[in-house]
This record gives sequence, structure tokens and C-alpha cells, in this order.
Amino acid sequence: MQAQKPNKDLAPVDTSFTDYDVLFSELDAFLDSLLTPRSYLLLNVGFTKSVYNFESKSNRALEAKSVVNYAPSLSYFHKSGLGLSVSANVMNEGGSINPFMLVASGSYDHIKNRKFITGISASRYFTKDSLNFYTSPLQNELYAYFTYRDFFVRPSVAVNYGWGSRKAYTEREERVNAIRLRPRGFTRVDTEETISDFAVTASLRKDFYWLDVFSNNDFIRLTPQIVFTSGTQKFGFNQTTKTYGITRVGGNNVFYNSEQSYLDDELSFQPLSLSGIIKTEVSKGKFFIQPQMVFDYYFPAKSENFSTIFSLNAGVIF
Repeated sequence: MQAQKPNKDLAPVDTSFTDYDVLFSELDAFLDSLLTPRSYLLLNVGFTKSVYNFESKSNRALEAKSVVNYAPSLSYFHKSGLGLSVSANVMNEGGSINPFMLVASGSYDHIKNRKFITGISASRYFTKDSLNFYTSPLQNELYAYFTYRDFFVRPSVAVNYGWGSRKAYTEREERVNAIRLRPRGFTRVDTEETISDFAVTASLRKDFYWLDVFSNNDFIRLTPQIVFTSGTQKFGFNQTTKTYGITRVGGNNVFYNSEQSYLDDELSFQPLSLSGIIKTEVSKGKFFIQPQMVFDYYFPAKSENFSTIFSLNAGVIF
């Protein structure tokens, strides 16, 4: 049996639709466009069910209560890397709206290098007086991060340093002591004059993208992330402002299980938490919505170390 000879009169088959090199080149161009330095204004609001330590009406102890926390923010980022943002923390307690904290931040992000991103920000916290729940006396915070993005999985490291005034600490001293004494069972605490906290966060993340899923000019992003945090935890950062959104290019966050807060002025540095985060984003043009789930294991807690958090961010970029 002889094999058939190819018919030279037949037109060649068009195989352009199977040219995956072209497809992935277009995808790379799209991802590069997301990382191209540009100026934009971002209006964002986050919704999170958070836990706060309230003063008890029956005794001087603190009771952990879960309430809904809103975090609206307005940010401007210039293509040079400079950024300014103002955000608020608003609590919904029993139907009563309480705007208890305002945060002003300035930042610089170096995003012109294809292989890595790095940046620094400084924040100032303005907290409402006479609150019936605990907030950190740390009024200032410096944050720096580094992300290497040329690997299949992106490693990141971030550093937080916060400090405050002695006056702010004195106003919250009774609640600080109540939180410190809760897991110990005795009543003597030696406090330090230095009002500061320090934390280091390491993380691994991977972004998955799907383009034109429901219509043109939209995409879906899925980002699994593992975050390990260590720090001093003498006073705790103002973690209620750490919504898991896109306002920071680095994507790193410091999270503490505030229901089982363990503040300690004796331990200088310790493991704090190990978190698994699943971030999702659906974007259409200038609009985006970000449901996110956090699974956290808080090491200092004596019991109930594991907790979950669900947050939702929505915003528009101009």
C-alpha cells in the first residue's frame, strides 16, 4: 500500500488561531499595561467584620465584640511613584455609626523596574477621644516593602514600625493592662516608657488572570497568598485600617487576631500570625470589586488560635 501524496492544489490550512505564542504575548502586554506607571485617582470602600475590645458595663474587664467596620478612602498616585491618601474607619455598633479614626498617608513606590517593586509610606493616625473600646496608642507608622516579581511565585517582605506619644499611651493605659493581664492571671505589669512596635512580614503570592470573561474590557484575578508575621506586639498596630485592597502596590498587610489580642512589653520579638489569604477581583473598565477571605492562625493566643475574616472592597479608578 502506498501512502497518498499531498495535493499541491489545496490551500494551506490557517493555523493562526493555534499560535499560542501570540496569545501569551498579548497577555504579557496586558499585564505590562497594568504595571506601567501612570497617574490615577482611586476611590475605595472596604467592608470588614472586625473584633474590638470593649469596656464591660458590669466590671473593668474588656469584652471582645464583633462589629461591622467600614473603611472609605481616597487616594492619588502619580506616575512618578508619589502617592497621597486619606482614609477613615467607621464602626457600625448597634445601628449607630461611629467614625472613630482618620488616617493620612504619603508614599513612594518604585515600579519602573520590571523585576521588582519596592516602596515606603508614612501614616499618621487621628483617633477620636473617649472611645469605649481599645485602639492602639501608636499614632505614627512607617511601612516599607519589597516584592520580586520575576519568579513564578512572587516573594515579598515588609517592615512596619509604629510609635506614639506618652500622652496617648496614658489615656489607654488601663485597657492596655487589661489586655495584657487577660491571659496571665496576675495583676502586676511593668510598663515601658518607649511607645513603639515593630513587625516584619514575609509572603508568597501568585496572580492568575482571565481576560474578557463576561464581556469586553473586563478581567478576573485570583490571588492565593501565604503571609507570616513576627513582631513585638507591645501595643498592636491600628490593624483595623489594613483592608486587603489595591491601594498599596506591594499587596502586603499586617493582621492580628484582635479577639485574642496578647499585648506584651516583656517579649522583644515573637511569631505573631500565619495567614492564608484568597484574594479575588472582578474588574470592568474603571470599576472593580474584591471579595477576599483570610484564614489566620494567631500564635500568642492561649486558645482559639484559628480565625477567619471576610472582607469586601469596591472602588473606581479615575
